[in-house]
Amino acid sequence: MDWRLISEERLPGPLSMAFDEVAAETIASGGPATVRLYRWTPSTVSLGYGNDASIVDWDHCADANVDVTRRQTGGGAIYHDSFGDVAYSIIAPKSAFPGDVTESYCELLSPVLAAFDSVGAGVGFASEESEALWNPICYLRSLDPAHDLVAPDGRKIAGNAQYRTRDAIVQHGSLTFDSDPARRLAPFVDPPLSADAFADRVGGLTDIPGVDIDRSTFVDLLETKLVAWADATIGEWTDAERERADDLRERKYDHDRWVRERDDPTA
Repeated sequence: MDWRLISEERLPGPLSMAFDEVAAETIASGGPATVRLYRWTPSTVSLGYGNDASIVDWDHCADANVDVTRRQTGGGAIYHDSFGDVAYSIIAPKSAFPGDVTESYCELLSPVLAAFDSVGAGVGFASEESEALWNPICYLRSLDPAHDLVAPDGRKIAGNAQYRTRDAIVQHGSLTFDSDPARRLAPFVDPPLSADAFADRVGGLTDIPGVDIDRSTFVDLLETKLVAWADATIGEWTDAERERADDLRERKYDHDRWVRERDDPTA
């Protein structure tokens, strides 16, 4: 199986979600598997597939230049900070990971954990479930040992989600590099907890004692681990993939019917 790495790109959230879908289509047509990193530019709220759009403070997002899109994956909404988050996706043939969902999370998260290990962060899977603080928000749901990664102090540092097509597994995740609790709560309507309570549940890489690394260096390390894990070569999107992603962005991931109503205009 051939793999390619798409190095970190600065992309609007709707376009980045479109590229995940396109990469799955590429696998279905016999093309390579993809590991990719991307930077949410501008900062973006991604709603989980089942989220109600009424949790978003649309006026704040417009004033603060925060995009809003909806993911194909389930789970809660996430505010992705353009600096404070590092985002990755792994799009692979379903046949390459025949185990159950928990087993596939373990396999697909191994390069992510290796990157954290390389900086001495001590990040691992949550050891047990914890109570939910606010269900609409990904990082404030109960911790799931199957796919939630936590820092040594138990605070959540990465959320990961999957969806599956007939031919492909799409896993994407958001790694918190720098946590700013007030900024992460601001895009949502009437959060039932304070910034301090958010900080008790969610931490960033820069919060871990003994870890001293800048964002670009960590991104380079993560790319190196992804390449080694997948035996990938440096690649790029084809012109056809770019055209298809632009089309999906316009007709789906940036469209009010999908974002606000969860109604896929392309179906």
